[in-house]
Amino acid sequence: MWLIDLFRRTKPELADCSMKYLIVGLGNIGDEYVGTRHNIGFHIIDAFADKQNAVWADKRYGAIAKTRVKNAELILLKPSTFMNLSGQAVRYWAQQEKIPVENILVIVDDLSLPVAKVRMRGNGSAGGHNGLKNIESCMMTQNYARIKFGIGNDFPKGAQVDFVLGTFSDEDNKLIGEKMEYVGDMIKSFCLQGLARTMNQYNKK
Repeated sequence: MWLIDLFRRTKPELADCSMKYLIVGLGNIGDEYVGTRHNIGFHIIDAFADKQNAVWADKRYGAIAKTRVKNAELILLKPSTFMNLSGQAVRYWAQQEKIPVENILVIVDDLSLPVAKVRMRGNGSAGGHNGLKNIESCMMTQNYARIKFGIGNDFPKGAQVDFVLGTFSDEDNKLIGEKMEYVGDMIKSFCLQGLARTMNQYNKK
């Protein structure tokens, strides 16, 4: 324990950033995208910010809100760069706030999962998701945590774009609403317990 205290006294700037986290919800800005499947990342992080009484402010490359969970400081980010350039916002705010890549968590829609099914991963390919592709390109790594939130894939061949930019049914919205607190708990667990313990606890459910 004394080693930790010594580290904090001698390297306070590094000690601070180790308890600082960047939580990113992916989506597209603009009224025409509100409520669409592709914007579920925005929806989830908005719900989390509301629960934390965090207030959004328009900043460079996105909207930012700050909150705390015990001794962890959370920087919430909704990129304003549009989905395909999300990495620019992630890279800028990670550098601005001196947040290491292992303390970054991205919330993203996933076609391969049923609606409201949730999985956390610590790395992996973008899987065809343009937002994740750009984050990988800008951050030069696939090794960042992400919460994949299922949006289903009930669309005919060739209609993927229309599907992801479409809106959820009332039944889907009910399932999604029931999962908001659950995902919020995952975010808190990631910041307080770390990636491995959070995956072990929540991916089994």
